Amino acid sequence: MTEKFKILAKYIKDISSETPDIETYLFVKDHISKYQLNIDITSKALKNKLIEVYITLKFEDKEANQKKSYFEIVYACVIKVDESIKDKKDLEKIILCDVPDKIYPEIEKTFLNLVHNSGHPEIKLEKKVDFHKLYKERFN
Repeated sequence: MTEKFKILAKYIKDISSETPDIETYLFVKDHISKYQLNIDITSKALKNKLIEVYITLKFEDKEANQKKSYFEIVYACVIKVDESIKDKKDLEKIILCDVPDKIYPEIEKTFLNLVHNSGHPEIKLEKKVDFHKLYKERFN
């Protein structure tokens, strides 16, 4: 099977780690196991069958604590979609499943380096993200 898209460029559009002070760092160190990873995928059509796909990973505390650290990466990827792709559903699947599936290991590695270098070397992302499963669940 030939690929329905080609990755032309990949880059970190934005990367951020915020810990306001040492008290926050120490509090977060004890509570970071409660942090949750959120993934958001958006896209922007360019011209000539080019699409820019943005994958955002946020690792944050959902609880109403005063002391929080914040970790985020926005990873951008420019793809060229094959001329044969005409159906909107096929295009949506490429953007929400196929592209993230292909580049996620690289994003995860960069994101974990950010968290580790921010003073939390023990953090691991245990679950493998199944973009195809998430895509199917979205429509059920």
